[in-house]
Amino acid sequence: MKHLLMGVALGVLCVACSSVADVTNTAEADIEATMPERAEQLVLQTLPDIAAALEAAEVSSEELVTAYLMRIEQIDRSGPTLQSVLAVNPNAMADAQASDARRTMGKAWGPLDGVPILLKDNIESLDPIATTAGALALKENVTGRDSPLVAGMRAQGAIILGKTNLSQWANFRSNDSMSGWSALGGQVRNPHMLDRNPCGSSSGSGAAAAASLAAGTVGTETNGSIICPSNVNGVVGFKPTVGLVAQDYIVPISSSQDTAGPMTKSVKGAAMMMNAMATGDAKTDYVAALDSGSLAGKRVGVMRFSQGSNADILDRFNAALAVLEAQGATLVDIDSFSPDAENFWGDALSVLQYEFKHTLNEYLASTPETVTARTLADLIEFNQANAEIELALFDQSLFDASQEKGAITDEAYTTARDTVQRASRDAGIDRLMADYDVQMLVSPSGPVSPRVDAINGDTWPAWAGAGYLAAIAGYPHITVPMGDVHGVPIGFSIMSGKDADAEVLSWGYAYEQASQMRVEPQYLETAEARPEIAAAMKAK
Repeated sequence: MKHLLMGVALGVLCVACSSVADVTNTAEADIEATMPERAEQLVLQTLPDIAAALEAAEVSSEELVTAYLMRIEQIDRSGPTLQSVLAVNPNAMADAQASDARRTMGKAWGPLDGVPILLKDNIESLDPIATTAGALALKENVTGRDSPLVAGMRAQGAIILGKTNLSQWANFRSNDSMSGWSALGGQVRNPHMLDRNPCGSSSGSGAAAAASLAAGTVGTETNGSIICPSNVNGVVGFKPTVGLVAQDYIVPISSSQDTAGPMTKSVKGAAMMMNAMATGDAKTDYVAALDSGSLAGKRVGVMRFSQGSNADILDRFNAALAVLEAQGATLVDIDSFSPDAENFWGDALSVLQYEFKHTLNEYLASTPETVTARTLADLIEFNQANAEIELALFDQSLFDASQEKGAITDEAYTTARDTVQRASRDAGIDRLMADYDVQMLVSPSGPVSPRVDAINGDTWPAWAGAGYLAAIAGYPHITVPMGDVHGVPIGFSIMSGKDADAEVLSWGYAYEQASQMRVEPQYLETAEARPEIAAAMKAK
């Protein structure tokens, strides 16, 4: 059951409800018609556009928050019913008013002051909303703590608008899971085509960013959970080097792979969020590092071994490569690669299971007394007792397998961790870049999204992309929209070595500026709503 809207936010939404007719299948223009006049177009723009409008006093933060709350009601909870927003922050309007007061006095805290942001609901904030990971067991997990990344954005004046739905437990509960489903939030829908998989686990963050439900969203990734939902929802997603964004007060899976990262409509917007989210003493200005000419003279490793066989993806990918060449890059094909480890995939999963048990037990021990499940074993028992809700669609096989693991001091764990890290780092990304004398590696970001399947769980087509390399290595990775296939977005991936975050963002920016391939959501019910597909599906 979703968290209820409270306070002034609820009042705003009730006004909207009384003046807006049924918007199912309503065109985007009709949805916009009830927005606050000055904000109605701005909420559809990129984060940098919205920040600039706030700076120029063209719009107030209060107007933006009002517009986004109306949009959440009309698109997310009614109409197309995306179910991408799990909870709205009851403090958002007061925070927006405080931001407007600061700007009036010429005392804005930073570039994000007054900008509404949504957080994936495994990231803690000090606001009076729970951090649930989509699970009934954490429904009362109101911690009153800001994770460091949230504190960083709040220090710049960002408005925490609320929390996004996700694949429950960040998609680490079952081998047969459904991406984008949680017990508390239901199934997230892809705003481009509503029956298409929004991908996990940051599905709500990807869908909300694409549907203009906030200026930017934050996702988390262990293996693909920023890149994949950004790919299929048609937005920019950036997975930083592991450790660049502190993981404190985020429901964990893996101490060696977890990271949070921005998901938004533009690379510059992602860079602005990174400036606030990144922690540590040595601060990089990721916005200042963006250079539309940064591809000139660069050697690019084209991971042909991971491009897949889908003709439409290959067509868009080759067009993206042509853009890089036009910007002065030299392309170097890499035709083959396989991880240099005998049991790579088995070891990779084993590492996650060991780390999940250890880190989750630590996290649960730190939660308020209102959370009764204090260990992974408790969670397994809780889910069994609430099977009609929690286990209605798929099991908890990953929970069970993780519980069977020993301590992270076990030799089996340390050996597996060292093996997969070497295979993805020294013998993976680092070796590929050295052997082919390239500065970056590129590929499609993933396959074309399949339909949501509540019977079989996730049923993805043959995979395209090599995001697992950057995920397991802990290296930076960005996906930038490169168009669509019959209305379903696909992305272009760039990855590089450890701590090359500023460079990866800049290369993504250069591609984005030269290509401009992001497409707006159409909220189609199915592929058959596309004229070319509808015609092909009929008997002649």
